[in-house]
Amino acid sequence: MIDVVFLVLPDTLLLDLAGPAEAFRLANQALHRRGRAPAFRMRHIGPRPQTASSVGLMLGGLEPLPAGFDPAQPTWLVLLGRPGEVDEVVGPTPDWLAARDWLGWVVAPRLTPPGTPAGSLRLLTVCSGALLAADAGLLAGRQATTHHELLDGLRRLAPAAKVLANRVFVDDGAVLTSAGITAGIDLALHLVRRHCGEDIAATVAQVMVVFARRGPQAPQDSGLLAHRDHLHPALHRLQDAVAAAPAEAWDAARMAAVAHVTPRHLARLFREHTGLSARGWLEQVRATLAAQALRQGRGEREAVALAGFSSPRQMRQALARQRA
Repeated sequence: MIDVVFLVLPDTLLLDLAGPAEAFRLANQALHRRGRAPAFRMRHIGPRPQTASSVGLMLGGLEPLPAGFDPAQPTWLVLLGRPGEVDEVVGPTPDWLAARDWLGWVVAPRLTPPGTPAGSLRLLTVCSGALLAADAGLLAGRQATTHHELLDGLRRLAPAAKVLANRVFVDDGAVLTSAGITAGIDLALHLVRRHCGEDIAATVAQVMVVFARRGPQAPQDSGLLAHRDHLHPALHRLQDAVAAAPAEAWDAARMAAVAHVTPRHLARLFREHTGLSARGWLEQVRATLAAQALRQGRGEREAVALAGFSSPRQMRQALARQRA
């Protein structure tokens, strides 16, 4: 289980906290429904035991800033945004200085260097949380981003970083930064997909009504997430079932039964809400999974079995159609 630790300062943007936290909670819920163990345990820390959020809601029960993290425990530390211009956010307040100094003393020595694989501790930032990371000296030599209105300020605070504009989030190994507000949800979904699987990420996105998951450089078109920007419960029921077991036999009769509609009605629904046939959508899902397996170095026959194709030839034909 991964400890997801949110660092909460006065005026923390509530959505920066609640959005990613809900994504991780829903991932645990989806895992439980599939008979799997939860993946995330959430904690909240801060310089003071309670503080007011950006909308005035008091956030209490905050743990003190820890003296260290267990190196054997996978931990993601999340720095959250605060409202205001750069000079307002990066203020010499006691809370900001306490958090900055703590990051330098406790977190910086544990982060793996730029260009190397991440260790047990990772740093995530949402919105202006990147400014706190920069002020603590954690972004030197790394690629990073933040809210578009704060990019120049981030460049000033982290002159040795490569600050990227027009990015939803940037994954730089041990440090992952996001553009802010809803981009924190995109970053959380990215990590859910990586650690729990595409089917769990698709389920979370559907529940949160965030169907078009955006990637670090451009919109990511995933076979399990594409064509889910609709609200029809029968199609979502079927798409969830296929995402959970794509390699099983999915003929027209079984798909219709899972959707609780007739095969003819299911065909109409798919055309109306996705622009594809049910068979075409299923092939897209399987092609996505097969391509992922091949990129991971799996053999052709293993990719065929994982994706649910009947033969390597059928898989190659489907991959060719998806590339066309």
